[in-house]
Amino acid sequence: MSETTPVEFTAAPDSRQVLKSELAQRQAHLMQLTPASNPLERALVQHEIGEIMLELDEPGMREAAWGMNRESFEIYRDHEYWEDAVRCCDVLFRCDLPASVPALGNGLWLSVTYPVDPELSIIMLNHLIDATPATADGAAVAAAVAHYIADLRLEGEKRDSVMFLTSALLGKVAERHSGVNSQEAMNLWLNRLGLLDPAVFLPRLGQVIDAIVEGQWWYDREELRSRLPMH
Repeated sequence: MSETTPVEFTAAPDSRQVLKSELAQRQAHLMQLTPASNPLERALVQHEIGEIMLELDEPGMREAAWGMNRESFEIYRDHEYWEDAVRCCDVLFRCDLPASVPALGNGLWLSVTYPVDPELSIIMLNHLIDATPATADGAAVAAAVAHYIADLRLEGEKRDSVMFLTSALLGKVAERHSGVNSQEAMNLWLNRLGLLDPAVFLPRLGQVIDAIVEGQWWYDREELRSRLPMH
């Protein structure tokens, strides 16, 4: 589990100067780091710089955010900070560059394989839904996995509130996929697509992820699988 909590930024028109000030501070911090500095500190600062750059979205900033977060991903991967590695993949996808879709796939595999923050996993799955054609089954599979993860990893009121959201997400996907507009139609749709059995929909998500990564894996999945607790 990660020991760092990246800062989230929300830009309003009157906050750009604040963001630019935050960016300058973090860039100064980054310049002060040396090869002897803790690499996890570098990874966090670079990740935060990337977040700010995406909010500002000025010329060249997406490319700079990509480069920094790609390097941060590698640091987190090497230290097995999987949650932070997934957060970097989130930024890389939002950079909207040619390699952003494989970045999403790399983050999705980690966010489903490891017990990272379930809300982060759901964010990654929602990216996949948004990037998938309305009538494609991949979006339905992603929505089913999001609902499953909320049920599996959360408890109490938090579980109830997040599952309410993932249920609504599943309904939205069903409507755009097949025009589903009633509970009876929903039940038929879920059964028809095999979305009630994780033994069916989890491998299908794996196939979708394989398709979008197109062999551009940034880690050895077999090696990581071999070290999972179930083994």
